[in-house]
Amino acid sequence: MAEVKLEDGECRSNLMRAQWLRAAILGANDGLLSTTSLMLGVGTAKEDRSLMILSGVAGAVAGACSMAVGEFVSVSTQRDIEDTNMNKLSVECEDVKIQESIKHPLLPGLPNPYKAAGASALAFLCGSLVPIVSALVFSRHGIRYIAMVVVTSLALLLFGGVGARLGGSPVRISALRVLVGGWISMALTYGLLMLLDKDRH
Repeated sequence: MAEVKLEDGECRSNLMRAQWLRAAILGANDGLLSTTSLMLGVGTAKEDRSLMILSGVAGAVAGACSMAVGEFVSVSTQRDIEDTNMNKLSVECEDVKIQESIKHPLLPGLPNPYKAAGASALAFLCGSLVPIVSALVFSRHGIRYIAMVVVTSLALLLFGGVGARLGGSPVRISALRVLVGGWISMALTYGLLMLLDKDRH
């Protein structure tokens, strides 16, 4: 019985670790794609390197705060629901003398909402650094655009592949899906702001 409990605890620990890693990959992917799209769009409207970098930093901070708040609310709600369910279950099983053995068995396995919020914000910021650093390294406008798209595409493939591996999905297909989705997002942002900039002139 002790061995079964040990294996169950280890399995739960591994599952939680995989969930944390997958959430971090998804957060970094969101930061990468949204910040790159924003910077490309702003760069289309005005060829100003400083403005492009500033927009990237602003988008990274705003996105990280949004991710942190969303993750905090989500995990807190999940813990509240689990707590309520376990309390109901322990009341129902009180006559069977197993209340203590089933009391809150899943709560220790749930993420801490503060840690989850911090991890999501950090992952988003890490993903956002990719286009921001690319813009800092390359000063020429055309080269900067190409570098941002190339580096972002490679990062999308990496994040998509790692996320697929952790989630048990086909790596190649999932990575390509993430890449194509990223290209569509960047192209829509670039094209829309280009049209708006032409209308302004």
